[in-house]
Amino acid sequence: MRAGDDITKRTIRMVLAAIKQTEIDRQVTLDEAAILGIIQKEIKTRRESLEEAHQASRPDLVAAADSEINVLKGFLPEELSDNDLMALAKEAVSECGAVSPADMGKVMKILLPRVQGRAPGDRISQAVRHLLQK
Repeated sequence: MRAGDDITKRTIRMVLAAIKQTEIDRQVTLDEAAILGIIQKEIKTRRESLEEAHQASRPDLVAAADSEINVLKGFLPEELSDNDLMALAKEAVSECGAVSPADMGKVMKILLPRVQGRAPGDRISQAVRHLLQK
């Protein structure tokens, strides 16, 4: 904050407000996994805003959303590579004995806690869907 970086300051304040609001709504103190989930949710929101700004031809909003995403990514652990994600997904599929796309919920229940904060939910579900459709 002392550096005068308004984008970083604004982004951190928004995330802290989202965390505090979730704690108030649920009446619990969030653990690290829940906080990482909130940060991922905020990134997803910014990506949606980024797409809308592109469609509206608003380069100022595109730049703002992109810089906020970069700030938020700094608080997440290193993202899993596609190979690592597929390996974890294969492990979860074999662990629960899933054989069809109908078993996707079982696999996701096992896999999500293992990759929390290291991969977005859409990438995780794509990997699982890919494995179960084979």
